[in-house]
Amino acid sequence: MSYQTFAQVYDAIMDDTLYERWGHFVDLHLQSNGQKLLELACGTGALAVTLKKRGYNVTGLDLSPNMLSLANERAVTNGVQLPLIEGNMLDLSEAGEFEVVTCFSDSICYMPDEKAVLAVFKEVAKTLTKTGKFLFDVHSTYQVDEVFPGYMYNDQSEEISFLWQSYSGEQPHSIEHDLTFFVYNEDKDLYERFDETHKERTYPLEAYCDMLKQAGFSSIEVFSDFGDSEVEKKSIRWFFACTK
Repeated sequence: MSYQTFAQVYDAIMDDTLYERWGHFVDLHLQSNGQKLLELACGTGALAVTLKKRGYNVTGLDLSPNMLSLANERAVTNGVQLPLIEGNMLDLSEAGEFEVVTCFSDSICYMPDEKAVLAVFKEVAKTLTKTGKFLFDVHSTYQVDEVFPGYMYNDQSEEISFLWQSYSGEQPHSIEHDLTFFVYNEDKDLYERFDETHKERTYPLEAYCDMLKQAGFSSIEVFSDFGDSEVEKKSIRWFFACTK
């Protein structure tokens, strides 16, 4: 899949309004004072550019060089400087030191087990300055166990159509998303098919708080609705604001 095609696919499944809402959550806890911020799993850079425009000194990190290439193109298009690091959030030893680390769009849920999640939390703590902030979100157990199983969504435009189906995974509180894309290829005058499976896993709220404490975070606050509401039984996403 070409970079351009991938950008079409990625943007097709993302709701652009979410980037401003994540930016709002960051502002709630940082007040946009130009903090040095590392965004983990920055993807194509949409949120990183949003945060940069809000006044933060952003660096993006992602495992995929393809994603980083798209993020660089997005930064250039938007006229912003965006340092980018190809790296794994399981090892941030070469990333440097930051006042803030963010990890949104349930990227933590792509870790395979609690051991990996704890490892990420420990790496984040190491790269944060004293009293640094870690802001992230994850799917709630209610979302994964009750909302996602059997979920289906279809969308189409002239250039791209996609089918999304979700199934319960083998592990507790896990889900698998089967995505099928049909992308129009102008040169061939036909639609090409691409298939992907995304596997995610979450844990009870108490488990996340325990792992954060083990990693060295002294203050842990949890919210729902992008920081605007308290956590309830049917909250679909949990938002964490943690202080080292």
